[in-house]
Amino acid sequence: MTTRSNVLVGVAAVAASVGILTAAARPSEGEIPSSVAQIAPEFQNIDHWFNSQPLKLQDLRGKVVLVDFWTYTCINCLNHLPYVKEWNEKYKDKGLVVVGVHTPEFAYEKSTKNVQDAINRLQIKHAVAQDNHYATWKAFNNQYWPAVYLIDKQGKIVYSHFGGGSYGTTEKKIQALLAENAPSAGG
Repeated sequence: MTTRSNVLVGVAAVAASVGILTAAARPSEGEIPSSVAQIAPEFQNIDHWFNSQPLKLQDLRGKVVLVDFWTYTCINCLNHLPYVKEWNEKYKDKGLVVVGVHTPEFAYEKSTKNVQDAINRLQIKHAVAQDNHYATWKAFNNQYWPAVYLIDKQGKIVYSHFGGGSYGTTEKKIQALLAENAPSAGG
């Protein structure tokens, strides 16, 4: 082989390795078996909290948490929002905590006033964390708007769904998680 061929083979090998690592780093969708479920990362570097004091997932152990990544100009997020709002209303008194993580797609979506106006216009009552620096987005290894992550009472991510749809499946998972026993004080 020539030196040029060796370089091309080396570049191809590196590209393939990057592709494999990138594919492996994608978040999984659907039910996540408890044997591989990971503790959810904390909300990080939040610019502003709406409808709530700052929340910490550690403090929400014993509750089921639905984390919804969204942005107010995303049509799929807007189509998905009625379901998130309904779940909040239906299950908030049964142990569900809904947290919308507003992560902007465009620069003007970083405006706190614009986010507040959208929350008011859309009549969002659940907690919303403004994630302008993508810190929480990155901590969850998220890549999608909308994206839902369900966190069980032990603080583990046990379900996710990306994009619209699967609303019945997601609601059944919420119900199943709410029906589970809370962890004991020592566990």
